[in-house]
Amino acid sequence: MNDDLRLEKRILRVSFAGSVFFLLIECIMAFATRSHALLTDCVYDVADVLMLGPFMLLVPLLYKPETEKRPYGFSQVESLFIMIKCVLLLIVTSQLIFESGKLLLQGGHAVNAGAIAAFELAMSAACVAVYGILRYLNKKYSSPTVKIELYVWKMDALSTLGVGAAFVAQLILQRTSLAWIAPYIDPAVAILMAVILLKEPVCMFCEGIRNLILFAPKEEVIEHVREVTEAHLEKYRFDVNFLDVIKTGRKLWIEVYILGEDDRISIRELKKVRGELIEELKKEYDNIDIELIPELDDPRNKVPQSA
Repeated sequence: MNDDLRLEKRILRVSFAGSVFFLLIECIMAFATRSHALLTDCVYDVADVLMLGPFMLLVPLLYKPETEKRPYGFSQVESLFIMIKCVLLLIVTSQLIFESGKLLLQGGHAVNAGAIAAFELAMSAACVAVYGILRYLNKKYSSPTVKIELYVWKMDALSTLGVGAAFVAQLILQRTSLAWIAPYIDPAVAILMAVILLKEPVCMFCEGIRNLILFAPKEEVIEHVREVTEAHLEKYRFDVNFLDVIKTGRKLWIEVYILGEDDRISIRELKKVRGELIEELKKEYDNIDIELIPELDDPRNKVPQSA
């Protein structure tokens, strides 16, 4: 089995097992305390488990080579999965904001602040531990799916810490003249968490659209690829006439249209410079494919990609 595939499956199994374990505990606690803040955590864990489970079956397909029938392999399927997961998160988060908003207008509700605070602080510590493990494994291998799992665990750690701190504050308020605020803290915290967590799914969804319809990646990616390519091609007396960069899923496709000093181009030199480019760009981009193409058209007909 491919080493990268083996490592990615291990990372996803760790994330999936942790998500299922925490989901069960949070659901039990949310039901026992009737806390909307805990329910928000549960919803995010449910969405993660529902999407991650089927995706683990898809991962081996992402390592299959491209064919004439599938020129981009299964790379775009990963972008589609991430988009579906983001849409699911957006829908359930919006529903939670609506329900918590109604609860606020109805005067809030009282919950066992002490139990929730202790539970959330303990959960935050556990999430930090899982995040640390995944981050360590991510240094050995990373992919868009692994990155989104890291994001989910990071936000779980921060959100549970924030909820724990909020309910510690509620315990303090209950002993002051501001005790009337206490019933509003749970729905208010739920809304705040949901609003903060909305940003990342929106950004990931927009990025998924770009990948799915094969748009060029961000400008900084293109400029970095151009700088590296030009530096290596210059040693072989080649010039970059046009750069075509496409990102889909975890794969970066690079086509470089080159011009030489004369009509003779050495295949041996092209292979050598291509190997050098792949070696250097792999330091930044995990999965890349580079093609060096001698320019056949009139260079004046080419439009720079940055335009």
